[in-house]
Amino acid sequence: MTTRKQRLLVFIVAYNAERTIEDVLRRIPHALGEIYDVEILIIDDSSQDGTFERGYAVKQADDLPFTLHVLFNPVNQGYGGNQKIGYHFAIEHGFDFVALVHGDGQYAPECLPELVQPLADGEADAVFGSRMMTRGAALRGGMPYYKFVGNKILSWFENRMLRTDLTEFHSGYRIYSVAALQKVPFHLNTNVFHFDTEIIIQFVFAGLRIRELPIPTYYGDEICHVDGLKYAWDVVKAVLVSRAQEMSLLYDRKYDCRSAAAENAHYKIKRDYRSPHTEALARVPAGSRVLDIGCAGGYMGALLRLERNASVTGVDMFPLGENVELDEFVHHDLNAKTLPVTVSDFDCVLMLDVIEHLLSPEDFVDLLRESAAASPDTKLIVSTGNVAFAVTRILHLAGMFNYGKRGILDITHTRLFTFATLRRLFEQAGFDVVESRGIPVPFPLAFGDNFLSRMLLAINQGLIWLWKSMFAYQIFFVVRARPTLDVLLGTATAESDQRSRATEERRVKSA
Repeated sequence: MTTRKQRLLVFIVAYNAERTIEDVLRRIPHALGEIYDVEILIIDDSSQDGTFERGYAVKQADDLPFTLHVLFNPVNQGYGGNQKIGYHFAIEHGFDFVALVHGDGQYAPECLPELVQPLADGEADAVFGSRMMTRGAALRGGMPYYKFVGNKILSWFENRMLRTDLTEFHSGYRIYSVAALQKVPFHLNTNVFHFDTEIIIQFVFAGLRIRELPIPTYYGDEICHVDGLKYAWDVVKAVLVSRAQEMSLLYDRKYDCRSAAAENAHYKIKRDYRSPHTEALARVPAGSRVLDIGCAGGYMGALLRLERNASVTGVDMFPLGENVELDEFVHHDLNAKTLPVTVSDFDCVLMLDVIEHLLSPEDFVDLLRESAAASPDTKLIVSTGNVAFAVTRILHLAGMFNYGKRGILDITHTRLFTFATLRRLFEQAGFDVVESRGIPVPFPLAFGDNFLSRMLLAINQGLIWLWKSMFAYQIFFVVRARPTLDVLLGTATAESDQRSRATEERRVKSA
């Protein structure tokens, strides 16, 4: 049985490359065709010279060992826009890999076999040719000193912000797995030069593997079409926006490319710093019967069973996480306007980051009160985001009401609360708020568990003490149900009956 050759598209972006395009084509190693099924695509981005004609002449000569496609954009699409078309071509035509080569000859086509190999071996999802891996090679190859310094500074900044370790973010010599390209929304990226930065961010967020290999540096007399200062600002802005999205301050669809598993990790236990999970854990007595409403993967319940010897019943419309066990799990849609359990059967009821997802919190809280009224000792532990948080207020003042994947303005939230509005919701439903606390920003999620995060947490907690409604990132309540009218009437009737009997007994004795 013959094994199918993997298909490689050598994609050449070209603009005013009449003098160099043929040389680039002829420098592509013929040996590639022995390993891969190779085709070449030139996309002339509306050049003002004879780039298309020169490429077409090579196609007509038919003396290359590879199939050659030559396309012309009637309207200039920009460096990034041209890449989008080329990658779409690779996807639509079923290629395995696509190699980005520049038509000006700045990146050596001779390096293609080495650069493609890690992809063919399944060791990477993208391979970048780096001019910075070999010390001093970039300057020796003619890279202007100001570009060298700018490249270094920007790459350092990008590595720090994205938690990566690339030697160069700004090489245009790249080979991508087509399957990996299909996992990121590259079509949403810019059409200009910082497209290369945005697609790196997407690959990092999607958990895709990037590998670097050294390449030679060549600077000839090609014309540079990049405005260096604007490019640097665009790069910085793209990285800052992506980090703001990670901190749930902004949302940009093109960076929404984490896997479902990675997103779900956000809902796991946060117990290494002050969070609703640590606060709730501290308020559940040992041996309690616990109802976890909206238990998600069941991680909190599992922890309560382990550390509090609690009996835990979970309720959620989604299944429990892998290897998570509770005493009981009830599959239920909380928007169904029914409760599948009786709240008064439990000592503690958890609603951690749940109420903001409900279509009608008022109806649900009424159900809770009715179900809990028979047991005034049952306490409800509730948390939700504080929409009056300082950063959110500032963003609103700037006209930014931007939903994201998580945080206060999570795109799945249907209702938003302040301390005052959440208190009013429960008190009007017949609950007493017996404890109200502010939860700080989860800085360790954004910056990792380090000194900076701990310092920011301490500062945030101090600000919460000064002005809770302004500086708390989340709201944490402990509430108890007041008796319903039915319970009060029943209690009064029972008490009256008892007193009547006692009065009658005294009358009989005195007679």
